[in-house]
Amino acid sequence: MRFIENLNFNYMAIKTQQTSASVTDFINSFADTEQKRRDSFELLKLMSEFTGFEPKMWGATMIGFGSYHYKSERSSQEGDWPLVGFSPRKAAISLYVFSGYPEHEYLLKDLGKFTMGKACIYIKKLSDINIDALKTIMGETIKFLQTRYISV
Repeated sequence: MRFIENLNFNYMAIKTQQTSASVTDFINSFADTEQKRRDSFELLKLMSEFTGFEPKMWGATMIGFGSYHYKSERSSQEGDWPLVGFSPRKAAISLYVFSGYPEHEYLLKDLGKFTMGKACIYIKKLSDINIDALKTIMGETIKFLQTRYISV
């Protein structure tokens, strides 16, 4: 369960659940600039096509694709979480696409202009990153999560 615990997802994962809210309505109301709305709809298309999963709202502000069920190796926590996702936050677009494992850090070298948080990759705009590198990161993360955890 290193991925979840290393990235401090425990608190987030307990409270964040998949909802039936409209992804399109969320983007139109939450993305605070026209550029962020365009980038969000482009990410929506890209992640849907790449993963084969329909986008779903997770909590009030995260868009996720697919899901997996995790169980913590260190505590009794367990739950469901999206395989990959994003959120058009005010400061930057948050991409939830990276496993966080040191052996996966090489995947970031060709991504482009971004910063890292504890649980995600931040980008200012989609044109700042290499889409092929993003697809590679998503593919490796999904493969890792589906191998290590139970996909739902």
